[in-house]
This record gives sequence, C-alpha cells and structure tokens, in this order.
Amino acid sequence: MALLVPAASARTLHALYDFQNVNDGAYPMAGLIKDNAGNLYGTTLEGGTGCTNGGCGTVFKLARDGTKSTLHAFAGGSDGADPQGLVLDQAGNLFGFTAAGGGGGSPCSYGCGTVFEITRNGTEKVLYAFRGGSDGWYPLGAPVRDRKGNLYGVTGKGGCCGTVFRVAPDGREKVLYAFQGHGDGEWPGAVTLAMDSADNFYGTTQSGGAYSYGTVFKLGPDGTETVLYSFTGQSDGGGPYAGVILDAGGNIYGATPYEGDLSCDYGEGCGTVFKIAADGTESTLYTFTDTGANASPMAGLVMDSTGNLYGTTDGFSPGGVFRLSPDGTEKLIYTFTGGSDGEAPYGGLMMDKKGRLYGTNSSGGGGSCNNDFGCGAVFELKK
Repeated sequence: MALLVPAASARTLHALYDFQNVNDGAYPMAGLIKDNAGNLYGTTLEGGTGCTNGGCGTVFKLARDGTKSTLHAFAGGSDGADPQGLVLDQAGNLFGFTAAGGGGGSPCSYGCGTVFEITRNGTEKVLYAFRGGSDGWYPLGAPVRDRKGNLYGVTGKGGCCGTVFRVAPDGREKVLYAFQGHGDGEWPGAVTLAMDSADNFYGTTQSGGAYSYGTVFKLGPDGTETVLYSFTGQSDGGGPYAGVILDAGGNIYGATPYEGDLSCDYGEGCGTVFKIAADGTESTLYTFTDTGANASPMAGLVMDSTGNLYGTTDGFSPGGVFRLSPDGTEKLIYTFTGGSDGEAPYGGLMMDKKGRLYGTNSSGGGGSCNNDFGCGAVFELKK
C-alpha cells in the first residue's frame, strides 16, 4: 500500500554518502529501505572486493551517524552478482535478489540470478538459485514478503516472457504465473510487486498487451492473471519499467518513461504518470514534455497523506525529483547537478513517517570510478 505521511513543501538535499571507489561499492541502481532505528540499507550494482572486473556488487548499511558499512560483497559465483532491491523482516534480516550469479547453465552465461538472505550477523545465504528454464531468470526489483515469510518477485526472462514467482522460507520456488507474450503482457522490468490485503499482486510489463506497449496486471491468489490496462503508446504512455502503488481505495498509480507527448524527445515521448481507478478506468494524471531533467520517470512512486505523488526522473541527465499534486500540478522539487549530489536516480524514492525522502543516484557524487563520472550517491530530501 502507499505510505501515508505528512505532506511536503520545499525540499533541501543532503548528500548522505558518496561512493568513493570500487572497494566500497559503486553504482547504486535500486532504492533504499529503513529500519526502526533510522539506519538505511541498499545495494550497489558493482564494486566491492568479492570479484574481479570492478566488483560484483554489495549490500550496504548507512547508520544514522553517517557511518557506512559493507554487509556483503558478492563474489559472482554461487552467492550471486548484481544485487537489486531489498526487504527487511522484523528480526533485522535482509532479503533480496541478484540478477546474475548463482550458477545455472545456458542461457545464463554469468548465472541466472538468486534470491538471498543476509542475517543480522552478516552471513549471506542463497535461498534459491535460478536455473534459467521454466523457473525464470534475471530477477529484478525488490522482494515482497508476506506474513509467512514467503518472498515474491518477477523475473524479466524465462518461462517464455518473464514470470511471477514465490520462494518459500525453506527455499522452494514456485512460478505463480508465466507470461505468454501475447495480450497478457511480456517482459516485466524492475518491478516490485504491490500486494493488497486479499493477497492479490499488481505489477507492470514493459511490452505486450493489446497494443504491445505494456500492461498493468493483477495476479489473484489462485494464479489467475488479469490485464487491468494495456498501454496504447499514445497519450497514455508506454513501456512501464517499474511497479505500481495502491491507495486505501484500491486505486493504482504508476509512471511510464516513454510515449505520452509524442512531440517530446524526437517522437519517442517523455513519459506519463497514470492512475487506474478501482473500476478499471485509466487516467493520465501528468504528461512530461521537458527534454531536460524533468522527463522519463523510470522508477515507481510514493504518496503522502494528502495525495501528493513523488517520483524521480532520469530525463536526459542528470535527472530530478518531482511532486505531482492531486490537482495535476507538477513541480520539479530538486534538480541534480551531476556533481557531489549525483545524477541518474534509477532506484526511486523511499519516504519515512516524517515525510523525508531518501534515494540513490546511480552515478555522480564525489568519488571517482572507472569512467570518472562518479560512483553514485545516497541522498536525503528534507522539508
């Protein structure tokens, strides 16, 4: 469900951490989570000391006092590589996916990905290693965890055109739905599933559907998939890459990085923010028209207590953070410079109970990586 917190007004950015080099991690592509003590947790796609060629990624902790520690550096073998988003249980254990590593044969040259746990003492355990067959491969996004400890997610490939899967606490994996690549959608992206109180799941596919521009789907507890909306690639947008959020009334909100105003970005469109009402009616809440920072939202959204939506834009570099009011007014509340504050926020935002926004930038910051564009940063936006 959408997180309800006090509404926000003007924002001030605080750079919480700049990744310095490949040893402490580099290129954070996913969002952040926060524990009850105020510590932040996240992943970097590369870096760490676990393998060669720039590192295979890390899981990190950023304490309230700014102290950063690496909880695990992936070795690129059976433990996985290229970690994605995280979820935290009540005991302080972390769970996540890696998009590669873990073994598996063809068609996974570098491994088919894993579902992993990192215990409070820092021990990493692979709960499931994808085999690259009907079980799916290339898991993206962050897990959703239910009351019984089952983990749910999507794979971008396998089973024909991607899957929705469950991994039980004992490591058993079950494909709940395999996309067929027709009207039901195909190729879910970095989708973190939304789950309602009746155990239905909601997500998006990048393509497929009635018009081949992607879908918003619902998956019932019995495995029945329903396409709630098929994007047309016109004014409604297309190619949704991230997941959706739900409000208390059952309305669905998300963003598309492409289409919308087709005069933007040489006819490709700069994306939209959309709403699907509980009765299935789709509304385009905002159409991006800027060819600068305020365009192409790749990540999902968060919502405050008054219905304002917040998200990030990758744009045409360096990107920014926007607010969309219930009356349809959109404002870029922060524009990244590409310097010490970072750039290219692919991972989306996390909002705490006080309305503070937290996120990552995949490059920029004060460090110097192989391309000298910076290794990425962690930021906070306060009122």
